[in-house]
Amino acid sequence: MGSATRAVTGVILAGGRASRMGGRNKALAAIDGETIAARTLGLFRRLFPQVLVATNEPAPYRALGADIVADVFPGAGPLAGIHAAMRASRHPHVFVAACDMPGLDAGVIDFLLRRIGEADAIVPCWDDDVEPLHAVYALRVLPDIETCLQEGRCAMRQFLPRIQVDYVTETELRRLAGTASSFTNVNTPEELAALGGRFEDGER
Repeated sequence: MGSATRAVTGVILAGGRASRMGGRNKALAAIDGETIAARTLGLFRRLFPQVLVATNEPAPYRALGADIVADVFPGAGPLAGIHAAMRASRHPHVFVAACDMPGLDAGVIDFLLRRIGEADAIVPCWDDDVEPLHAVYALRVLPDIETCLQEGRCAMRQFLPRIQVDYVTETELRRLAGTASSFTNVNTPEELAALGGRFEDGER
């Protein structure tokens, strides 16, 4: 990718409970012989000068050589992971993605990064919803995130109205070939199977 990536930290959010996956770590599911975690780390290492994994269960990611950050506000969801990553970021923006997105597309990510400007965040709209866990955030919103977490307002939908968001329309995104794949996530065994994925025997 081009110069858009140079001042951005790539962040993998790996803090979910995976209740719909029977408690198994979704990032360790394998598709085409490679775990989602390894696929995402490989992509991010090509795109970003710094890559962080926000998780409170670091062992599987340390085995992949990842740099780990732990939540300062444990149990507070993705917003806490973004907060932890921002505290460790060496760059003024972070691109965050959930750990269960096996089809993340470099072209789509670059499209979002090239929109970095005055807005505090660049958040895609897709399938009549928003994708705040496939988005860009400026480090200057860290105090707003911390305030939300301290107040117990931990949902992304509670945080976004506090900041200036550049919402990328679905019409714009549909012009990009890789968008549908990039936003695909696997929350259930059925969704994983539909992509040809599986857990290795004994993985919990």
